[in-house]
Amino acid sequence: MIVVTGSVTARQDSFDEVKRLSLEHVRRSRTEPGCISHAVNIDCENPLRLVFFEQWADRAALLTHFAVPASRAFVKQLQSLASAATTIEIYDATKLEKL
Repeated sequence: MIVVTGSVTARQDSFDEVKRLSLEHVRRSRTEPGCISHAVNIDCENPLRLVFFEQWADRAALLTHFAVPASRAFVKQLQSLASAATTIEIYDATKLEKL
């Protein structure tokens, strides 16, 4: 499984648009093949920061997601609305049995 985390910090004047675009992106992404989960949350310590958490079946599914024109457009839109650089981290994860 591939795990993706990311974040964007909106400007005060762009937060509502960033939130709208993010929810739209998450809902669309959930319908893509190989998407296990895709969520966006508001950071409790910085209410202008949205945090993404995604799980993908494999690398191929994630690469397909990144190639979707709407995904590329979403990233471009966020960059113009953010107060700082967006972040993304990708992990290759293995689920462990209960300890």
